[in-house]
Amino acid sequence: MTNDVKEIFAGGAPPAPAALAAKVRTLAPSMTRSMQRVAEAVAGDPAGCAALTVTGLAGLTGTSEATVVRTARLLGYPGYRDLRLALAGLAAQQQSGRAPAVTADIAVDDPIADVVAKLAYDEQQTLADTAAALDTVQLGAAVTAIATARRVDIYGVGASGLVAQDLLQKLMRIGIIAHAHSDPHLAVTGAVQLRAKDVAIAITHSGSTGDVIEPLRVAFERGATTVAITGRPNGPVAQYADHVLTTSTARESELRPAAMSSRTSQLLVVDCLFVGVAQRTYETAAPALSASYEALAHRHSPRTGR
Repeated sequence: MTNDVKEIFAGGAPPAPAALAAKVRTLAPSMTRSMQRVAEAVAGDPAGCAALTVTGLAGLTGTSEATVVRTARLLGYPGYRDLRLALAGLAAQQQSGRAPAVTADIAVDDPIADVVAKLAYDEQQTLADTAAALDTVQLGAAVTAIATARRVDIYGVGASGLVAQDLLQKLMRIGIIAHAHSDPHLAVTGAVQLRAKDVAIAITHSGSTGDVIEPLRVAFERGATTVAITGRPNGPVAQYADHVLTTSTARESELRPAAMSSRTSQLLVVDCLFVGVAQRTYETAAPALSASYEALAHRHSPRTGR
């Protein structure tokens, strides 16, 4: 896959109106400043922008008609006309009485009950944004590759390393041969052994983690199918990914590092991959799951005294 962001969402259907705001939040950090102005305008005032021609929106945002069209395409719409229709639909939804979004910013002196409520809201929004922006065509292709793989290698460091371990244990329980690497040297050493029919998965919220990109590059060059789970679909990691699965852009604050909410969205994508693979391999996955439950059952039962 190239770094051209226009190709990242190629082949998928235009997002539903409800997905527009989520897509803007996810992609805005990687846009040019002029494209950000267009994206922020349509997300902030969908009704007003829906009434504008492409020339009018360009004038409102101080950009060009070409920038407006490029922004529409990056957001997943074939052209500006399709974006206007989505804006009109989003405006209608907002006018139907839906409650406005609440802030999830946490202050130092917030009561613990407010902290719980704000974190719960932020987690819900993160999951909703990820689901809305996730390209199911790319997801389905990744599921197919994993379900038929000889071997799956997973790369992640820090918080993303925890997600890599989660995917590893899920795949192992349905009989998929998988390895999770947090050590960059071991990751590259393993990647050298990959071939066609193997799969390499890189998990990096920033899309620019060198310790994750390097083994993915090696796997890509060895002919393995490569997958990137990232919040920056046009980041460096996408250059070596056959399939890009976009996660929600984290809402970072002083008391809540980006790793916390990015991990939530990554875990949702991991669960989608796992369930999809389990569906495709049900005849072998179901017995494997039963066997693992049975093998571990005694560890979850109360021990009798001796």
